[in-house]
Amino acid sequence: MDDLAWETTGTEIDYRCPGFDVRRDDVRYADDEPGEYHYVDEPPAVVVLPFTPDGDVVVIDEWRQAVGRTNRGIPAGTMEPTDRDDVERAAARELAEETGYEAASFERLTTIEPANGVTNAVHHHVLATGCTPTAERDLDDDESIAVETVPYDDLLASVLDDGLRDGRVVTAVTWYELVHQ
Repeated sequence: MDDLAWETTGTEIDYRCPGFDVRRDDVRYADDEPGEYHYVDEPPAVVVLPFTPDGDVVVIDEWRQAVGRTNRGIPAGTMEPTDRDDVERAAARELAEETGYEAASFERLTTIEPANGVTNAVHHHVLATGCTPTAERDLDDDESIAVETVPYDDLLASVLDDGLRDGRVVTAVTWYELVHQ
């Protein structure tokens, strides 16, 4: 497969904004022709599927400007430089910041590249169990979030009937079903 590889001969940030950059790479394609490739350059993220002790899931409803609606989701966010090597620490931080919940334990579900044709994003999906509302929320300036708990079967049903459209939740629930059910 090395015969498919491109050579990166240079790289520049074309645009910077909070949360991500748009990067342009100068490349040499596999056929030795020069070209350019633009993509969203963003730090790794953690996605948390949090269960309460009684089996409900802590979910968030959050305004999503890009799609112009409030979206049902689960806690997720950028891994900070201090927790890049510790997915569990990042998961605990995001869970507390967005929901005010803390987990008794964490378990890795999967790691994916959600759209590797347009971004270098990496999402670490984590199962959190024994979640209780003991932490203080600490929302970012651009976060409008409401928190509630829902029965897992209701969350699963919304994934299956297309009522839930956030790909991070769909991935987490799908992996949970594959590994734990």
